Amino acid sequence: MSIKRIWHGWTTVENADSYWRVLSGTVIPGIEAKEIGGFRGIEVLRRDEESEVEFVTIMTFDSLQSVVDFQGEDYERAYVPDVARAVLKRWDTTASHYEVLERRSA
Repeated sequence: MSIKRIWHGWTTVENADSYWRVLSGTVIPGIEAKEIGGFRGIEVLRRDEESEVEFVTIMTFDSLQSVVDFQGEDYERAYVPDVARAVLKRWDTTASHYEVLERRSA
């Protein structure tokens, strides 16, 4: 079993590329540097809309305990470092967690 941690954040159209640079150059490497046991990776999705850009992060963990090891006892709280807050327009204050029941490849 694994756990998917899903979070959404939005930027202005003008700040989208800046946020991506912060996310890929600072935030994700910072998460990886924590060397959290059971952290298996992160996917980043982007959707451009007329007035804003939505980003979705999907982190994969081995277990809910691995999520707690990453975020602490208040594990649903969003992980949004100040450097990311500076370029985000708005964001979810919590992340959602899902148990992976099945995974198939084409």
